[in-house]
Amino acid sequence: MNFHFFDLFWIFLVLSSLQPLIQRRALERRRVQCIREFEQQRNSRAILLIHRQESISLLGIPVSRFISIEDSEQVLRAIRLTPPDVPIDLILHTPGGLVLATEQIARALLRHSAKVTVFVPHYAMSGGTMLALAADEIVMDENAVLGPVDPQLGNFPAASVLRVIEQKPVSAVEDQTLIMADLSRKAINQVQRFVRTLLEDDMPRQKISPEKIDEIVEALTTGRVTHDYPIPVEEATALGLPVTAGLPKIIYALMDLYPQPQNNRPTVQYIPLPYESRPMMPPEKKS
Repeated sequence: MNFHFFDLFWIFLVLSSLQPLIQRRALERRRVQCIREFEQQRNSRAILLIHRQESISLLGIPVSRFISIEDSEQVLRAIRLTPPDVPIDLILHTPGGLVLATEQIARALLRHSAKVTVFVPHYAMSGGTMLALAADEIVMDENAVLGPVDPQLGNFPAASVLRVIEQKPVSAVEDQTLIMADLSRKAINQVQRFVRTLLEDDMPRQKISPEKIDEIVEALTTGRVTHDYPIPVEEATALGLPVTAGLPKIIYALMDLYPQPQNNRPTVQYIPLPYESRPMMPPEKKS
């Protein structure tokens, strides 16, 4: 049987088009195997909520991901399929997202009878922090961070809009600003009420000391700091949150299976091997 150049070209073209699909299937299989191993180690249901910045094929346009209604549908289904006596382990890597979706997930976690643990390998900001507050235990990497959950109205923090009303006479404030202030007051009250509900949870046990709840609500919801302010492990522990430092190594392996899409030039590069300290050679003696 004779092969021509164009036959080889078409074979190469078909194989090249199938390669991304094969690689994606292999990656999905590795993810499932790693998740199953994690569940066997913990005797739990593992749910991953990981948001990376993604690029549209061909165009390379970056698209930021966040907690969406589709996410809440999937997470709620996973919780619904979990027996009441099986613990849930939620691995979070997210900048936050829609309040509606976040509250739906948080309420479902709150209603789960068995222990709920949230793992934060890098960051869980805004809505991610709210999901962490719904857990019985928050396990964080030593360098991971949480964030405030103060509501935002468009591009403006609700707390900052209210301060405008406090600092200026009403006659000098535009009607639109007054409307935003009214919405801001309602938004802050709603978030504070919901955060308090999360913190007062006592199933299967009381996770927050009652005397700490007011302080946590004040720190996280009133806009004392900017919305992107990072709350490290030490500060979260000082607030009274049920934080434990130190993640199982398998979680880092899982995160490696959800890589950030690469551009042509890597922004971070290193040799992926642990360096061992080597003994220094003694200096040569001068004769």
